[in-house]
Amino acid sequence: MSDSPVPATTTSRPATSASVELSTADVDAYLSRIGATRPVRADADALRELHLLHLRTVPFENLSIHLGEDIVLEEKALLDKVVGARRGGFCYEINTTFAALLRALGFPVTLLQARCFGDGGRLGIPYDHMALLVETADGRWLADVGFGDHSHFPTALDERGDQSDPGGTFRIRETADGDLEVLRDGSRQYRLELRPRVPADFTAGAWYHRTSPDSHFTRSLICSRLTEEGRITLSGRKLVTRANGERTERLLDGDAEVRAAYRDLFGIELTELPVVREGRRKP
Repeated sequence: MSDSPVPATTTSRPATSASVELSTADVDAYLSRIGATRPVRADADALRELHLLHLRTVPFENLSIHLGEDIVLEEKALLDKVVGARRGGFCYEINTTFAALLRALGFPVTLLQARCFGDGGRLGIPYDHMALLVETADGRWLADVGFGDHSHFPTALDERGDQSDPGGTFRIRETADGDLEVLRDGSRQYRLELRPRVPADFTAGAWYHRTSPDSHFTRSLICSRLTEEGRITLSGRKLVTRANGERTERLLDGDAEVRAAYRDLFGIELTELPVVREGRRKP
């Protein structure tokens, strides 16, 4: 953790030795993937729109863990998955790809590591979560399209008061040792360290979450995305829909209906369905 004051600006480091420079065609393909047009300026309004559209089109999902697919924290592999294969991912995957898109559009971006708060306020492992610091002429922003049900828009990083968002009331507060805590509706979500990171730094955290029986990702299936009316989430055969403040839940009938839900609701075509292996469940 940093023990020095936070600088007024943060200089982004190169993403990784394996980073790729997106071509015009790559950027156009990504923008098409999320239903966005190329912004005229890399400003806060453009960032807000890109953030919201990303949440509505690229699902937060952990299917690769239960399909036996490898997860490689390199930009090209992740872009092939999210844009080429029209899949989603968890934080390390979709925040890395979103950072690549933003950089190609002219936004300075820094990867940040965070530790999530669990039951009883217990902090998770180091590199538990990846978030993004994005700079514009009108401020510094905490962008996060990889935390599931969270803020719809970027949060002003240097604001210490309440920030209203369709996803709740958010607040960022400083800790005694120079880190930041992100709160939603008064509940601590994660503790953020402001030192710049690269994708490879998150390798151990990603390995833990895809292999450890203590990780909630190995113990359950999740595929979820924001909608204009609320949120849709598929967990195994259980489909949960939140729309206009109302919540409905139903069990899907058979593999064909589950495949159709992945295809029609999340744009994911699966030849086989992911299955949580019993050996990964906690006793």
